[in-house]
Amino acid sequence: MAVNLTNADEALKSYYLDAVSEQLNKNVNPFLSLIKKTSDNVWGKEVKQLAVHGINGGIGAGTEDGNLPTARGNHYVQFSSTLKNLYGTIEISDKAIKATENNSGAFVSLLNAEMDGLLKASSFNFGRMLFGDGTGKLATVVSVEDENFFILSNVSGLMEGMIIDFRTSAGALISGATEREVVLLDRETCALEISGTPITASTVPAGSIITVHGSYNNEITGLAAIFDEDIDNLYGVSKTDNYWLNPYVKNSVGRISEAAIQTAIDAVEEAGGEAPDIIITSFGVRRALISLLSDNKRSVDTMELAGGFKGISFNGIPVVVDRFCPKNTMYILNSKDFALHQLCDWQWLTGDDGKVLRQVPGKPVYTATLVKYAELMCARPYAQAVLNGVIEA
Repeated sequence: MAVNLTNADEALKSYYLDAVSEQLNKNVNPFLSLIKKTSDNVWGKEVKQLAVHGINGGIGAGTEDGNLPTARGNHYVQFSSTLKNLYGTIEISDKAIKATENNSGAFVSLLNAEMDGLLKASSFNFGRMLFGDGTGKLATVVSVEDENFFILSNVSGLMEGMIIDFRTSAGALISGATEREVVLLDRETCALEISGTPITASTVPAGSIITVHGSYNNEITGLAAIFDEDIDNLYGVSKTDNYWLNPYVKNSVGRISEAAIQTAIDAVEEAGGEAPDIIITSFGVRRALISLLSDNKRSVDTMELAGGFKGISFNGIPVVVDRFCPKNTMYILNSKDFALHQLCDWQWLTGDDGKVLRQVPGKPVYTATLVKYAELMCARPYAQAVLNGVIEA
């Protein structure tokens, strides 16, 4: 059978979509695999969820013929946030399609390669957002070493080929420093080299921030928004005015200890009424924990998690590492309190004719775009914990 755009369109719709959705929903990282995906609480373009805090006041004890407790309602606060638009795009040239039109095997290999690239890029970007604060900030410029060569605060959220924007510390776009491609990353020294016309310290001073091109303030609300004490507004509610909303935060932990971890676990259980079900760390913190358990003659047991992931066990709670977890950090979470509220699951954008593949105007190239409208929300931020400033091994 000859290969053409119609065949390719049908393959993307019927074969690749389900596989891609499965991968992006369950195989990005262990935390996401545990989180419920739901269309509940989605109202138009927004997510609105009632958060309960405290207990119903209509309880008490009394005498045999005394008054019954006065009825009291639950205490509610409404969380509200906009659905975020998550995209992933593949591109196939007309030349590539023509070159494989008489070889279905070659065309399948071409589509497989494009979809594999889309999956890797989307998984990287989605996984990164889970640990962000919604602004899309990737790093801060520490210094400008040479033209188009920078030292950053960290490079964990960056990857070669990514298109980025430079912004002022206040978030304003810096003229002449947008839509630049990441050419080189040195993960040991946190060095970055970009493409394009030369940029110097006079254009991008120290303290400037980096974001994914066009993504500023458009990303899902990740863990940083819950735990960052400098961020007051969470889902439209002030942490300062609603102190009960705040999670357990322990700063400057230093050397990790079982007592420090157990204290955080106890705080979560006391606030939420149940023990946490997942601990997430950076690589260095996991190494420090393994060293601690070994030094204390504790066996380091492994656990199987949803999605085929593995973790080590701390008092029966799985401990997993994530590349995007900030250094020196350990999150202690109740995954059941989180939900990815979505208008729909991953879908292809289609034109008026129902086609997935569309020609780029004026170019011999066809693109297809995967989309999901979603927002991450935690129903009980106060039932989560973080240990900061942990010395890594």
